[in-house]
Amino acid sequence: MADVTSASGATIAVATSALKAQQARMRVIAENIANADSGATTPGGDPYQRQMPVFEPQMQDEGGRGVHLARVQPDATAFHTEYNPSAPGADAKGFVKMPNVDPLTEAMDMKEAQRAYDANLNMIESARAMQMRTLDLIKK
Repeated sequence: MADVTSASGATIAVATSALKAQQARMRVIAENIANADSGATTPGGDPYQRQMPVFEPQMQDEGGRGVHLARVQPDATAFHTEYNPSAPGADAKGFVKMPNVDPLTEAMDMKEAQRAYDANLNMIESARAMQMRTLDLIKK
């Protein structure tokens, strides 16, 4: 009985850590999407820089190896420019630096994070259901 409970607890702990990591990832993606059109505000200045989550493995108290958000780092991809001479961040030629955020990439990353979140949620539900079935068998 203790083995079943501890194995189930470890499974749930690992899946829970992944839920938290994917939730953090979705927050970073949402911030990127919100700032996708935030151009430079001063001539020669830099606009918003895309952020990327970095995950690392983490041992769980219940056993098993989970994951956590170690840090968020800026994307080194170059900024692109747009011609907009009336913008406050326009240079002498009328070009404004724009963020290195691609909304299509962010949408795909968001979809992937949502699917990973759902998969881990299903894992928790399955582990709990198996635990309940095991307890029902022991009771008989």
